[in-house]
Amino acid sequence: MQPYFPERSSSKKRLGLIVNPVAGLGGRVGLKGSDGAEIQRKARLLGAVPEVEERVLRALEALLPMKGDLDLLTCPGEMGERAARRCGFEPFVTGSITPGATTAADTHRAAQSMADAQVDLLLFAGGDGTARDIYAAIGAVLPALGIPAGVKIHSAVFAINPRSAGELALEYLKSRAPRFREAEVVDLDEDAYRVGDGSTCLYGYLRVPFRRNLVQNQKVPTPGSEAVQAQAVAADFVESMQKGWLYILGPGTTIRAIAQLLGMPKTLVGVDAVSCEEMIALDASEHQLLELLEHWPAKIVVTPIGGQGFLLGRGNQQISPRVIHKVGKGNILVVSLIQKLNALRGRPLLVDTGDPVLDKTLTGYISVTTGHHEKVIYQVRS
Repeated sequence: MQPYFPERSSSKKRLGLIVNPVAGLGGRVGLKGSDGAEIQRKARLLGAVPEVEERVLRALEALLPMKGDLDLLTCPGEMGERAARRCGFEPFVTGSITPGATTAADTHRAAQSMADAQVDLLLFAGGDGTARDIYAAIGAVLPALGIPAGVKIHSAVFAINPRSAGELALEYLKSRAPRFREAEVVDLDEDAYRVGDGSTCLYGYLRVPFRRNLVQNQKVPTPGSEAVQAQAVAADFVESMQKGWLYILGPGTTIRAIAQLLGMPKTLVGVDAVSCEEMIALDASEHQLLELLEHWPAKIVVTPIGGQGFLLGRGNQQISPRVIHKVGKGNILVVSLIQKLNALRGRPLLVDTGDPVLDKTLTGYISVTTGHHEKVIYQVRS
């Protein structure tokens, strides 16, 4: 399909939309990413179901008030057209794809086409790999904004959730003097990530519309010098553990300290399940957790991502809405180094599970264990 774009109208804004249809595919099944055809094949064999389109719909719904004043340019089928039409838009479609077999090259071509069409804003759905592809194709030529939909979302080019992406896009397109910031595009080697190496590499910067409470920060690693404080958090937590309960341990160095104190292994970037006496499941998927919850009362243990503040929905998608519903809000336990909370400078902790209704129920104030017999009350919002 050859690109067809309407003649530029002075009264209408142009929005580009690119969707990575396999974004987040590996999350629920514990694969810690979705890059590459082999990982995508394995994810589907494990029962993974794409969820990105629903996240795109939530972003586009926020743009409906501007529908009559907007030309939406997108890609065929699952790369944007389908979501746009489901939401009530009549998009202009460019390029061609092989359904069910899209690649990074499709994203590159689409982004270059959007640049040629001089869209006012490029909205893209995916994770860090998608952000890399967008940057590689167009650099900082276009303002761009990410709808978070991947497993790894460490880059600072994403809104905090899909609805925020739509709201910020709407605000930007309506503004006569929009605010920008140069935001980092970072990514990591997924093969190294799967074995616990969480180091990231900076690839460049995208020009991103900015409002402080709508855009996430770049992930900040926990310094090794804070290991002693993590041990104090772990000591407090282990003292409180109850026999007969399952503890679902999310990723992170602070939670790894808990497993180390128990004398058990911990998947640094995965989700594990333990009792106070034994390892129950190492590197568990959503399906494995749901099976365990048929036999155990359980608690979920999470720690915020440094610099971002996300508790759920970033890198721990195995702890899915179904898992959370079974465990219950009252059995979600949060541990954190106090430095992580201080670094947020008053910004709340965040949840983006993929279920907006659940996210709403998880908001409010929670107790966070920050040391041995030390707790603080902190706000959570979606």
